Amino acid sequence: MKKKCTLKMVLYELRNLNGNLMPHFFGIIFPNLMCVLLPRTVASGLPTEIRQEVTNSIVLSMAIVIPLSIMFLGYGAVYSQEVERGIPLRMRLFGYEEKSAIMAKVFAHLILLTIAFVIFAVFQMTVTKVSVPAFSSFLCLVVSLYLIGVILLVISHALANLFKRFSVVFGLEMGLYFFIIILCGMMGVKTSALPNVLQKIAAVFPMTYIANEFVDFWQGGAYQFMPFIQSFLFMGAIAGILLIFSLYKDKRAVK
Repeated sequence: MKKKCTLKMVLYELRNLNGNLMPHFFGIIFPNLMCVLLPRTVASGLPTEIRQEVTNSIVLSMAIVIPLSIMFLGYGAVYSQEVERGIPLRMRLFGYEEKSAIMAKVFAHLILLTIAFVIFAVFQMTVTKVSVPAFSSFLCLVVSLYLIGVILLVISHALANLFKRFSVVFGLEMGLYFFIIILCGMMGVKTSALPNVLQKIAAVFPMTYIANEFVDFWQGGAYQFMPFIQSFLFMGAIAGILLIFSLYKDKRAVK
């Protein structure tokens, strides 16, 4: 009898996830710490009237680091180690459906992601003093971050299944992690300051629009969403292609 995804499986995955301190540091401590340090260094020499806008921009940029750290780096680190040790295969032999085990992992990571978002929001409102957003802008940001997190998890899952070695997957994902945060303007260098080729590459990531443009409608301003939606479609398509290819490769390996 096939065993379905249960609360016990989700709790087990949460305990397993808590054994890896990397998503907790990069997904909770690091973005909050940067939101304290960067405004004091970057915005300290700026005119008073634009300091708040700079602070808002930094907070939005650091919010993107949370799904990148938890759903991409964190998931990839845990799952690639399991794949390397053959744990998914052993779970199938014991009657656990692969999709049930994956669903438990997804739920566990979403729970940690939600906890990280709540901590981040409370910390920013009380310590960093970010401007109170319009409800529609806040809702758009939250939905976008969750969608980004799910897409990144799919990509991370596919990479782990493709390479099946923790060292390779972790090295590749860590490189992509720093490439994305630099390319999308999350580390102090605006995307518009990069060479044209890199700007075009950055345009396919929805993170670029959050880090560079969301501050303009944070308190209810107008915004053109079409390029942002197109970037989601492109990134989602890449995730889907990678997942299908990894599943196809797995089936051939089993045969």
